[in-house]
Amino acid sequence: MRKVGICADHGGFELKERIKSFLMEKQLEPVDYGATELDNSDDFPDYVIPLAKAVASGDVWRGIAICGSGVGACIAANKISGIRAALVSDHFSAHQGVEDDDMNLLCLGGRVTGHAAAEELVSAFLNARFIGAERHLRRLGKIQALENGI
Repeated sequence: MRKVGICADHGGFELKERIKSFLMEKQLEPVDYGATELDNSDDFPDYVIPLAKAVASGDVWRGIAICGSGVGACIAANKISGIRAALVSDHFSAHQGVEDDDMNLLCLGGRVTGHAAAEELVSAFLNARFIGAERHLRRLGKIQALENGI
């Protein structure tokens, strides 16, 4: 069973709980990086950074980070080397980000994404595979060089 990391702060807590159930229905194993309870004073980096590190290290296959808008989660996740996170609100970007850019962490806005839309986006993200065409590999190589300080 593939492990999918998931996290959310208070702004995405309700959606995270819904998506965890959805992942189990799809025969995936959700690994919850928090929050474990609704706390309006929590901070998304406390959950997103451990999730992003787990995705980058291969402890989980892919990740889903949720905050109120998804913006903060995306900014935090992309600070971790090896993470290619995107805030996604449409079906095309959810699969194209994986196919062309090897996106490995999906960010969602818990206050702006409905349950049905979130399930559609998560499905598109998880069902997509990196194509690995030469142009894609070349572009990812340039990003990797930047991460490595070259």
